[in-house]
Amino acid sequence: MERLWGLLQRAQRLSPGPSQTIYKRVEGTQQGPLEEEEEDREEGTEPPAHFFPMELRGPEPLGSRPARQNPRLWAAAGRRATPYLVLTALLIFTGAFLLGYVVFRGSCQACGDDVMVVSEDMNHELSPDSHQGTLYWSDLQAMFLRHLGEGRLEDTIRQTSLRERVAGSAGMAALVQDLRAVLLSQKLDHVWMDTHYVGLQFPDPAHPNALHWVDAAGKHGEQLPLEDPDVYCPYSATGNATGELVYAHYGRPEDLQDLRARGVEPKGRLLLVRLGVINFAQKVASAQDFGAQGVLIYPDPADFSQGPHKLSLSSHRAVYGHVHLGTGDPYTPGFPSFNQTQFPPVQSSGLPSIPAQPISADTASLLLRKLEGPVAPQEWQGHLPVSPYRLGPGPGLHLGVNNRRASTPISNIFGCIEGRSEPDHYVVIGAQRDAWGPGAARSAVGTAILLELVRTFSSMVSNGFRPRRSLLFISWDGGDFGSVGSMEWLEGYLSVLHLKAVVYVSLDNAVLGDDKFHAKTSPLLISLIENILKQVDSPNRSGQTLFEQVVFNNHSWEAEVIRPLPMDSSAYSFTAFAGVPAVEFSFMEDGPMYPFLHTKDDTYENLHRVLRGRLPAVAQTVAQLAGQLLIRLSHDHLLPLDFGRYGDVVLRHIGSLNEFSGDLKARGLTLQWVYSARGDYIRAAEKLRKEIYSSEESDERLTRMYNVRIMRVEFYFLSQYVSAADSPFRHIFLGRGDHTLGALVDHVRLLRSSGPGALGEEAQVARGLGFQESRFRRQLALLTWTLQGAANALSGDVWNIDNNF
Repeated sequence: MERLWGLLQRAQRLSPGPSQTIYKRVEGTQQGPLEEEEEDREEGTEPPAHFFPMELRGPEPLGSRPARQNPRLWAAAGRRATPYLVLTALLIFTGAFLLGYVVFRGSCQACGDDVMVVSEDMNHELSPDSHQGTLYWSDLQAMFLRHLGEGRLEDTIRQTSLRERVAGSAGMAALVQDLRAVLLSQKLDHVWMDTHYVGLQFPDPAHPNALHWVDAAGKHGEQLPLEDPDVYCPYSATGNATGELVYAHYGRPEDLQDLRARGVEPKGRLLLVRLGVINFAQKVASAQDFGAQGVLIYPDPADFSQGPHKLSLSSHRAVYGHVHLGTGDPYTPGFPSFNQTQFPPVQSSGLPSIPAQPISADTASLLLRKLEGPVAPQEWQGHLPVSPYRLGPGPGLHLGVNNRRASTPISNIFGCIEGRSEPDHYVVIGAQRDAWGPGAARSAVGTAILLELVRTFSSMVSNGFRPRRSLLFISWDGGDFGSVGSMEWLEGYLSVLHLKAVVYVSLDNAVLGDDKFHAKTSPLLISLIENILKQVDSPNRSGQTLFEQVVFNNHSWEAEVIRPLPMDSSAYSFTAFAGVPAVEFSFMEDGPMYPFLHTKDDTYENLHRVLRGRLPAVAQTVAQLAGQLLIRLSHDHLLPLDFGRYGDVVLRHIGSLNEFSGDLKARGLTLQWVYSARGDYIRAAEKLRKEIYSSEESDERLTRMYNVRIMRVEFYFLSQYVSAADSPFRHIFLGRGDHTLGALVDHVRLLRSSGPGALGEEAQVARGLGFQESRFRRQLALLTWTLQGAANALSGDVWNIDNNF
């Protein structure tokens, strides 16, 4: 550069001060002629920095400029300087290009950043509100909150809870038409309904269920009161069951094993179990596995809020709950229940073969007083006026269940806002509509929030917002019978949905209190949920975000908030059956659960009193959470799903197997395949992160390719080696069956099963309960290749895949 500067100075010294033509605007219009002035600039003075529209002039008249002197020296200096000028220009251009790339390149949450704002989407929206400006993330938040109405939520909850909403009823048919009309009145691109004809169970008024004492000769004695005669367990086995009564705590497998270890055999007896901890279906399935004849389920006051200012369930009330260990229509497993569909003659394996019946706390007290035998452990003692609780056995009982099956039409209602760039990718949000009883907390809250979100996003569309991906709003029917409506829809469109559905957001059971917040979710959504929690205000702590509220007592926000998806949620079927990541939000009471769920007392008034008048504020917070989640999922350029999370999930599960490595090695077995497959998945996830980070966000084709790979990660974890009809929940982490990682862990633990009451190893093997090497090898192979398949799919093209272990 010094040499270049010297040549230029030398050239200037050899030439006289050049004349400079300055263009000055002529008085008058902007387009008027320009005058030329000749000024002799002294050496070293700067030219004027003003530029105006210029008029091109012809060649200067001969002699208008001083003759050039020493042209040969000037030309020589120019020739010598040219390479350096070119090199300098290239260096400046390269530096400016790299600086601009770093400054303006958008960040990406999937690449590890915490936030990816919508303003960095190249395909921004224009809004009449914003005078044709870009809709930044803050603009979208403000627009959403401006249109979201708190008052409407409370009114809709109250009105919905007053209407009859039992699946298949005349009241439900009227509500379906009303909700359809509401959706048609909004700015939606499509509104439609699906009707399914499903098998539901109802009480038989002519032959009510009954409970009798039985004497030693087997004759029926006094009939015990079923104080809520129309409360029942849908999908219970029908018929009669007789046996001695035994108290079995919550009816979990460990409770029944403990009962057996204390010398009280559950086989051949009726079990009295408490409500809570696990669902009705799991209680009945455990009792059936241990050979019980039937199950009676009651609400113990110990499991609900106590105190003078706490509302509690009446001792006369029984609690409703279905006992199908699964979801959907159990009489058409794996097939959609559309009319005229031909079904194979099969039933769900989750249907119980023993009868079950809910009873009130008062009736349970009568039964517990008759029990003899050992005193129940201290942790099994409850708060009924019986002291102490004993395990039994007690006198004989006869349970008669006469529920009847009926083919019943149910209707799901849909509304859609089409996306502008990826309309074939759906972000789905749904809420159960039906309820047994008033169902204020069970389904009225979710329905109200769903309708308010429809209205809010419709208003946003009217004001210029158009999501990148389609938004699909759904009101489900048949939810109280085991997510029947949602599962039948998934079964009917599974071949399409696993390619098109991005995420499912459930609004069921959204408000059961206001003290604690839980998110039951797929691991893919955890990072996004954390980000949204930091942007939503707490409903009961002024000046704090919801994130600050949940970490107040526990610095590990995940331990405080994140829960696995439960089977009795519609979100579970989306993930475990269809391979679509899903989430369900719930505000809960701090301590015992909301006492009125699934009872006739689940009214708007009771829910309002439990929340001490804060129902509108808490429902509004759920709507804000769900709405902002929908905006991020439907509008972000790159899907904000954390696909690397599953590497941690695998590590957490198989980490518990390390203690058994010596036992497996002694048998010539190893878990090395699973570790290798996990490593391949982690490397594939990291490789995809780097690809995304180094790519151009404005490349629509490349972005869509990345989004397709990201949105199908959950589907990759559905085992391809089991039948969807035989094992509908094929997800290896969240599903049920021998193909899951949980089943492998439980099987390996049998290597050391020698607890009290356990069968001997030969008996366990004979009954399929002990450790079996052939079963272990099969489990390991299926699990490994499902995990390896997920790694392969995440890697992209086949030439980038290495399956060598």
